[in-house]
Amino acid sequence: MYELPIKVHNHRLGYALNGWQVSGTAFWHSGNPFSVLSTPYSADGNGIVQGSGPQFASEVPGVPLYQHNSIVGVTQPGTIQWLNPDAFASAVDPSTGACNGGDSAKTCQFGNLGRNALRGPGFVWNDFYLTKYFPLTEHAKLRVEAQFFNVFNHPNFGLPSMVLAGIPGKPSTQTGFGAFTYATSPPTGLLGVGLGGDNSPRMVAFQARIEF
Repeated sequence: MYELPIKVHNHRLGYALNGWQVSGTAFWHSGNPFSVLSTPYSADGNGIVQGSGPQFASEVPGVPLYQHNSIVGVTQPGTIQWLNPDAFASAVDPSTGACNGGDSAKTCQFGNLGRNALRGPGFVWNDFYLTKYFPLTEHAKLRVEAQFFNVFNHPNFGLPSMVLAGIPGKPSTQTGFGAFTYATSPPTGLLGVGLGGDNSPRMVAFQARIEF
């Protein structure tokens, strides 16, 4: 908490201008890791080709992993693209349920990506408070405060909801892949974590209370 260095000697002006304090909170951290998976095997009702547990997709060599521009046929309205769908190949073709390239020992292989090989977006959140005390009596004072939650109005997004890779060159198998669909909340805010926290839009609240 920092008290602004304003010293007005006029009694009436000083009553209004002196003693303002500023404070706040700041959260800055890197994105969380997550995995990109292959579509489960379902051809002929034979179940999952790689057994139980995660079935990781494969990385396509030489293709950028991240793509932040909308992609026709892939990015859905109201979402924001994060991953490049052509950088990942599922071991199973979602359109057929069989191994990509046909069911054979050569094509039904484990993907080469590992667990948590990708990173989500970073998280940036700043709250700002402007506080002033007004003396009322010898033992009572009025506290007024303006609270700015997410003062810079910075959007923060959760991890992509759709992480099952498709087949590069077949947009119909990549619909919705690697895009943000929801905003995430900070550990503090006007509503508090118990009520779900506050999402990305900036909020301003005013508070007044008598302390004695």
